Amino acid sequence: MSLNPFRSLRAPLGTIYQSKLCGPSIKASLLPVKSYSSVTRGGETGAGQTVVSEQRGSVVSVVINRPEVRNAVNHETARRLLEELKAFESDPDLNVAVLHGKGGNFCAGYDLKELANHTGPIKFEQDVTKTPGPMGPSRLQLSKPLIAAVSGFAVAGGLELALLADLRVVEESAIMGVFCRRFGVPLIDGGTVRLPRLIGLSRALDLILTGRPIGAQEALAYGLANRVVPDGQALQVALELAEQISSFPQQCMRADRSSAMYSCYDASSFTQAMQYEFDHGLPVIESEAVSGAARFNAGAGKGGKFS
Repeated sequence: MSLNPFRSLRAPLGTIYQSKLCGPSIKASLLPVKSYSSVTRGGETGAGQTVVSEQRGSVVSVVINRPEVRNAVNHETARRLLEELKAFESDPDLNVAVLHGKGGNFCAGYDLKELANHTGPIKFEQDVTKTPGPMGPSRLQLSKPLIAAVSGFAVAGGLELALLADLRVVEESAIMGVFCRRFGVPLIDGGTVRLPRLIGLSRALDLILTGRPIGAQEALAYGLANRVVPDGQALQVALELAEQISSFPQQCMRADRSSAMYSCYDASSFTQAMQYEFDHGLPVIESEAVSGAARFNAGAGKGGKFS
């Protein structure tokens, strides 16, 4: 979608919302990199592809590759995004995925040029228990963590893709918002569901009703951003965060993550949520906690150390 009326916003907002955070050294960038797309589907990497994925150990980065339109998502891109995240979900060798956009922007939403030039009836899958959503993977309930590395614009459907992630690493000059408010394009990729859960109904309605831009520091104060980093460092910091999460015992981490998601979206009562937590945590005691306790008893992790 065209964002020319807002082009002037990035510089002043980036100046207003300054962060003192410094990017750490990135071990993830030194890991061997292979094309995940070519491994799983046998195609060429990069050239002509609207989505490109690369694997770094147990972490996969999924890149929206349409920088000429600020990574706006058309039908083909939506299909490819869904394919890559479903491949991540089903691959036992992968623990964490990082979603980002090529060329300085995360995603400017659905490609309104494609929508404007569409002929015939508009067909989207109406049953939300089926995939894809209009933006592709927006209806997925992943069992493993997804991190969004947000730079530039993450607006409209692009904001909804960022909301799909567990965590959002946001650059200082990034802009988020429901920009589709201006054109009568509804949030049908989970924006009205996930945003109030993340930041509360009052703040969510402020963004949903006005469509106003929100800078990185305000997003951090709201809980929409989890980390704010200098421009150009979102991907590196997200990869390092992914490596850290991937290094933990995975059954325990996923059980805790699943319980948090269940209590937020699916549990009908406190008791039901507590029962789910216990039932899914109990098997982990034998599979990971006993050996973890033995490592602690032998001296690992004393004083709160993570290394």
